[in-house]
Amino acid sequence: MNLSTLIRQHWAALRALLVLTVIVGIGYPLFIWLVAQIPGLKDEADGSIIELNGKPVASSLIGQLFTDDKGNPLPQYFQSRPSAAGAGYDPLSTSASNLGPESIIDTPGDPSLPADSNGYKASLLSLVCSRSKTVGELEGVNGARPFCTGDGVGAVLSVIGPRDARGNVISPTQVVSVNEPCNTTKQPFLENYEGVRVECAKFGEDYSAGQIVPIRGSAPADPMVPADAVTASGSGLDPHISPAYADLQIARVAKARGVSVEDIRQAVAAHTEGRDLGIFGEPRVNVVELNIALDQKFPMKS
Repeated sequence: MNLSTLIRQHWAALRALLVLTVIVGIGYPLFIWLVAQIPGLKDEADGSIIELNGKPVASSLIGQLFTDDKGNPLPQYFQSRPSAAGAGYDPLSTSASNLGPESIIDTPGDPSLPADSNGYKASLLSLVCSRSKTVGELEGVNGARPFCTGDGVGAVLSVIGPRDARGNVISPTQVVSVNEPCNTTKQPFLENYEGVRVECAKFGEDYSAGQIVPIRGSAPADPMVPADAVTASGSGLDPHISPAYADLQIARVAKARGVSVEDIRQAVAAHTEGRDLGIFGEPRVNVVELNIALDQKFPMKS
């Protein structure tokens, strides 16, 4: 290959690079940006920003926590669903808890260490139970759920003893409530199981040899606290709650703002979105938009 041929080939490659750079690197992004400025698309393209008095205050696509500096729910606001994104609704830490339906046993904490650094990690079941109890207390309803204790942890036993051919314990010799540590539990949620006294869980003891038995309890099959009130979304940023969870909060918000229940109910209805295209998804309430609207229409009295 002579020098002139080599130069022609490299020049052709360089021209192709320049042309494609202009088309793909400049022309295409510019075209997409221009399309995004079309009325009806511009708001979504700009991040669905909500402005008050010319200042951005939120995005209707990202949820927020409506709590005080100690994490307590502010009664005048509708509460969002739980979030596993950072400390809650952190767009830089979007994630789920990665806990599945088989996560029913808590990782116990060392009682000799401070509560915030003792290694305790709640199972998905205990997270759901504790959230349901908390929401029930906040809204003045029964927060009981199947497979939850009255104290808001997973009702799970480790049943130890000889097993049959199927692996089931046939004659228990020891029964332990694995999610109720002795240092915080006065009395296990169940007194006896198949004639054996139920014990609290001692830190450092290994109960994995036992058969794990979740106890359903007497809670109703259809709890008063909706599922979205006790479970986080996959992204941790979902700004929506179900109409059922919104309805549960109406009385509290109305009382805190000093207005009628019907006024708040109408505000909820105005911010309830139907199924996409009439068939996809479920009806939902945008909590961020709803709370901002409430501040505008029914501001708190000083």
